[in-house]
Amino acid sequence: MFIVIISVAVGGIMLMFANTTRASADPLIRKQALTIAESLLEEVRMMPFTFCDPDDPAVSTAGAPAACGTPEVVGPEAGETRYSALTPFDNVNDYNGFAMAAGILDITGPPAIPGLGAYSATIAVGGIAFGGIAATDAQLITVTVTGPGAITVTLNGIRTRYAPNL
Repeated sequence: MFIVIISVAVGGIMLMFANTTRASADPLIRKQALTIAESLLEEVRMMPFTFCDPDDPAVSTAGAPAACGTPEVVGPEAGETRYSALTPFDNVNDYNGFAMAAGILDITGPPAIPGLGAYSATIAVGGIAFGGIAATDAQLITVTVTGPGAITVTLNGIRTRYAPNL
């Protein structure tokens, strides 16, 4: 009788250990997705947010898009990519619609960072009005990272226009 009772107890404990072990990867996946999202959000927020494309001579003085030779538009300009050494993304708006579907890549491009091949990321950028700031002078940046097991992390950040310095 003692052996039967102990066997049932040990079986229950082993089942609990199996469930705990199976679920223990979820925090790791969530933390990794959060780290990826934070990194991408920081990358985008560090970019200039100006009326003109940063290659335009009037970038530091233009007070409106009409004063630019090349006004900044939502989405990358022709030929710009996140991974280009010669024509990289150079403004917050360039990241709108950007996606990494086959793993997470660093700024130099393929191949995917080892261990992050099962993750994907998307970035959306759009105007937002808040606290008396017009939607043309603030950008809402939304980074969504999806990891294994369809674990998704979404982070939002706001970037305001600092140029020109009037």
